[in-house]
Amino acid sequence: MNHFTPFLLPLGLLYGTATAIRNLLFDTKILPSKKFNVPVISVGNLTTGGTGKTPHVEYLIRLLKKDYNIATVSRGYKRKTSGFVLGDSNSDYRQLGDEPAQFIRKFPDITVAVDESRVRGIKSILKIKPKTNLFLLDDAYQHRYVSAGLKILLTDYRNLYTRNYPLPAGNLREFRCGSNRADIIIVTKTDKVLPSMLRQHLVEEIKPKRHQRLYFSYISYGQLTPLTDAAKNTAIDKSTNILLIAGIANPYPLEEHIRKTTDKLETILFPDHYQYRLSDIHSIQNRFNDIFSKKKIIVTTEKDAMRLSDPTLKDLLNKLPVFYIPIEIAFHNSDKEKFDEDIRDYINRSIK
Repeated sequence: MNHFTPFLLPLGLLYGTATAIRNLLFDTKILPSKKFNVPVISVGNLTTGGTGKTPHVEYLIRLLKKDYNIATVSRGYKRKTSGFVLGDSNSDYRQLGDEPAQFIRKFPDITVAVDESRVRGIKSILKIKPKTNLFLLDDAYQHRYVSAGLKILLTDYRNLYTRNYPLPAGNLREFRCGSNRADIIIVTKTDKVLPSMLRQHLVEEIKPKRHQRLYFSYISYGQLTPLTDAAKNTAIDKSTNILLIAGIANPYPLEEHIRKTTDKLETILFPDHYQYRLSDIHSIQNRFNDIFSKKKIIVTTEKDAMRLSDPTLKDLLNKLPVFYIPIEIAFHNSDKEKFDEDIRDYINRSIK
C-alpha cells in the first residue's frame, strides 16, 4: 500500500524541509499558536488521507456527547462555501463537505462547523454557543495555529508512516519525526484479530516516545443500509452480485470485507472526496446493467452516500438499488478502556 517514487525523493526532501522549517517557526513561537480555555482534541495523520479520521472522531463523539457540549471543527474539504459555516439540519456536503455533513446527520445534538481557520472557527462557536466545553478538530494535525491540548495521530496498519516518504515521493505531509508531537498514536485498520507477536513488532517499529501512548483499532462494519427507494424493495442474500462504488482514499478494507461474503464483486473507484455528476450516475447505471444477473445491488460508503445525496442526482439514482455500509471503529483487547481513560483524564485536567 505504500506509495514511493524513488526519482521524486529529492523533491520529497525539499517538501519535508519546508514543512520542518514551518514546524520550527511554531516550536520557537515565531508563528503564533492559540490556546483556548476549553479542552481541544485534534485528530489527524501524517499522510494525505485514508487513515480513518472520520470514524475515530465519531468514536470520540459517542464516548463524550452525554457529558459535554461538543463542537467539531473541520476545514470542510471540497465544500462550495468559504469562511465560517455553522451546520444545521438543512446543511449538506455542498455547504460543509462530506465528513462534517456526516457528523451532523449522525449526531444532530452536537455543534458542527467548518472554517479554513480553526482559530476563527472556535472563536465563532464560543460566541454563538458559549456553553460549548469541548472541541474536536478533524484533520488538524498540521494545523498548528490552534494549540490542541491532546493530539491524536492515526496511521494505517498497511501504510505506516514509518515506511513512508514526504510528498511527492511518498504521501507524507511532513517528515516522519512530525509524529513526535502526538500524545496518542493509533494504528488503524488492523485485522479484527491482532496476534500479540504482530502487535509487539508494530510497537518496536513505531517506537513511541515516553510521553506517547500507542493503541490499535479496527473497522467494525454495520449492516447494509438502503440509500435509495429501489434499495428498500430489494432482497439480498449470499448469491447477490455487488457493484461497489467508492470515492475514498483507501477502499481496500471495504473490498476485503465484502469479499468475505461474496465472490461476485465488481468495483468502480473514484478519487477521494469525488463530487459525483449526472454523467457518473449514467456510467454506474450502464455498468450495473451489464452485470448478467437479476440479483444485484450497488454498495457504497457512508462518505460517498453524503455526496450521492445531491438533489441533482436523486431522480436517476433512486431507480438503482444503492446501499451503504455504516462503519465504526473498535479497539483491541484492553486498548478501549485505556484509551477512554486517557481521553477523560485529559478533559478533566483541562477543565480544572
